[in-house]
Amino acid sequence: MDGDDFGRLVYLVILGGALATYFIVANRARLGQVLRHAVLWGVIFIGCVAGVGLWQDIRGDFAVRQARVTDTGRIEIPRAQDGHYYLTLEADEVPIRFVVDTGATNIVLSRQDAGRIGVDPDSLRYLGIANTANGRTRTARTMLSTLSLGPIVERDVAVWVNEGEMEDSLLGMDYLQRFERIEISDGTLVLTR
Repeated sequence: MDGDDFGRLVYLVILGGALATYFIVANRARLGQVLRHAVLWGVIFIGCVAGVGLWQDIRGDFAVRQARVTDTGRIEIPRAQDGHYYLTLEADEVPIRFVVDTGATNIVLSRQDAGRIGVDPDSLRYLGIANTANGRTRTARTMLSTLSLGPIVERDVAVWVNEGEMEDSLLGMDYLQRFERIEISDGTLVLTR
């Protein structure tokens, strides 16, 4: 702190002391009530300062962060609160939310998502077997005319429908290997064409 800063600090302390003294003398009859209000306003002020200081952290926790797709084919996917990475792709022009799953070999649709794109899961022939974290389950192969993510469009894509119950469809290595580079950096999954 240089001399000018010290002089300003002394000035502000003297000014604040004078105002506080005047305020106490002018309100000496109801000093208890004035002190309660002063404490209340002090707490409000400290809360506002803390809110402003923590805004970036608060916003990051509650704001829904979206994947960003560039024209060059770079996709940046922020990590969700549960630690997973999610992408919404259009499967035959129907938006489907996928969990990006490097442990899955195929693109796997839940029965519900298959129904949303017009595939009747009950009419499929479940001839495949998948080993999942929940055990073995049967799968049925079907085709999508298109699978698109922004400007990136894949045509005639093989997908598998899981016979068991799944919360989300899985975007496995069949899709991810179409990218030249996959990296995770600073809470963001980056796919580069």
